Amino acid sequence: MQQEFSNKQKAIIPIAAFTASGELNQLKDSLNKGLDSGLTVNEIKEILVQMYAYAGFPRSLNGLGTFMAVLEERKCKGVTDITGEDASPITTEKTSLEFGTENQTQLVGQAVSGPLFDFSPEIDRFLKAHLFGDIFQRDILSWKERELATIAALANMKGVNSQLQAHYGICLNNNLTPEDLKAFIDVMRSECGDAIAENAQVALDEVLKR
Repeated sequence: MQQEFSNKQKAIIPIAAFTASGELNQLKDSLNKGLDSGLTVNEIKEILVQMYAYAGFPRSLNGLGTFMAVLEERKCKGVTDITGEDASPITTEKTSLEFGTENQTQLVGQAVSGPLFDFSPEIDRFLKAHLFGDIFQRDILSWKERELATIAALANMKGVNSQLQAHYGICLNNNLTPEDLKAFIDVMRSECGDAIAENAQVALDEVLKR
């Protein structure tokens, strides 16, 4: 059963996609649309910060700089944007690695291991502790919203379809249906173009035929 994405959730998709690809003019338009759709300043900042885990610090920093400029332009026009809630303090009862291991296991549906992580236990620890611990433990965005941002970013990056397929799997394991993911691709098509949407569709087809 397809769940209708809210306007705010739809707005996350091009923001993440254009941050990841470094297309700053398109990102600027998407940031304005996102604010107009009801995303708060802190929600958008959270998307842009999360993008560094997938597209690198340079793209994330450029996205944040673009967002600062957008907010200043809107302020000069008399637009007052809602700051929104700050992230809740993360309890210190567990370490980031413990939180992250639990979060990753829940998202994926099983404990994550394999030859790559045996070869580089460092990347396994960084993924668990930082991405799934420090970032995914924050509550400004839901996991559904974070995954929408993630698959949008990966769909608009070259050479990462294996990771895109993995995150489609995470989506399907966390209350998103194949119909939802097809609706996601429709948003990608309307906001980011046919070529990007076709890449997203090819990766989804691979996942759905398994």
